[in-house]
Amino acid sequence: MLRLAPEGYTRFVQANNLVVTYGGGEANVAVSLANFGVDVAFVTKLPRNDFGQSAVNSLRQFGVDTSKIVRGGARIGIYFLEKGASQRPSKVLYDRAGSAIATAQKEDFDWDSIFDGAKWFHFTGITPALGENVAAICEDACKAAKARGLTVSCDLNYRKNLWSREEAGRVMGRLMEYVDLCIANEEDAADVFGIHAPDTDVTAGEVNHEGYKMVAKQLADRFDFGRVAITLRESLSANDNNWAAMLYEGGNSWFSKKYPVHIVDRVGGGDSFGAGLIYAALNGYEPQQALDFAVAASCLKHSIEGDFNHMSVEEVQKLAGGDGSGRVQR
Repeated sequence: MLRLAPEGYTRFVQANNLVVTYGGGEANVAVSLANFGVDVAFVTKLPRNDFGQSAVNSLRQFGVDTSKIVRGGARIGIYFLEKGASQRPSKVLYDRAGSAIATAQKEDFDWDSIFDGAKWFHFTGITPALGENVAAICEDACKAAKARGLTVSCDLNYRKNLWSREEAGRVMGRLMEYVDLCIANEEDAADVFGIHAPDTDVTAGEVNHEGYKMVAKQLADRFDFGRVAITLRESLSANDNNWAAMLYEGGNSWFSKKYPVHIVDRVGGGDSFGAGLIYAALNGYEPQQALDFAVAASCLKHSIEGDFNHMSVEEVQKLAGGDGSGRVQR
């Protein structure tokens, strides 16, 4: 997507200029993995115009394979971001009706060719929210991935501005039968599947670990997931959060340390967590080590402008290993 944002903490109504960057759920994961040294390809549909090409270029510069991207359609999807500060929350406005991917058809994608040589397929709940046609494309992709023996991961990523809870539950419930690793935030399970964590109030920044063990177990039992990961954000203000996560597998739960985060840009935080989990799984990390790596990667993303996480494996490992001092590197 094309992201347009006022400079700094300027509100939409104050803005005379908008800063251009590119991003989006799956694209953010792809860039993170490329920065970690993973061979990764991104699949979507983009228009044959300057904005579509700029989006392709934004991925290419980090080594993401863009050869699977279908070109065509009328326009690129746009989102506008107003950064929050202190007790004023951030605000996102979407302008993606009629975008190339929203109007794509199943025939646009040859999944046998796309998945040739691949090991892992990742998608988010944002993509099927764009319409029944795109949900059908996602289902085709999941079926083809499982037929080829790929591991499939999904970040639920519920967006209330794109679809209702009822529609999300219906569509995502159908797609979950193909998923091995389910990633959610502290609200997704409740919003999409009606699974609530007891004694938790995310608005007040109160997160109950025992409650999220129950949420993860219910998700795993309902959909037969191999792993469930849930990010746990305690929002103290728009600028300051506590950031942690949990991982559930085979009846066991692991929790990360909690990072106090002073936020530069929180967009893409969950995507960088997902990328960290995928990287860790591809490299045989044990569950606690995988979780610690993913949470550290996501923590660092909050310090970076734009959707993409510009961090290396070594930088993430350093934070995961306990060096969070932020001292100057010389």
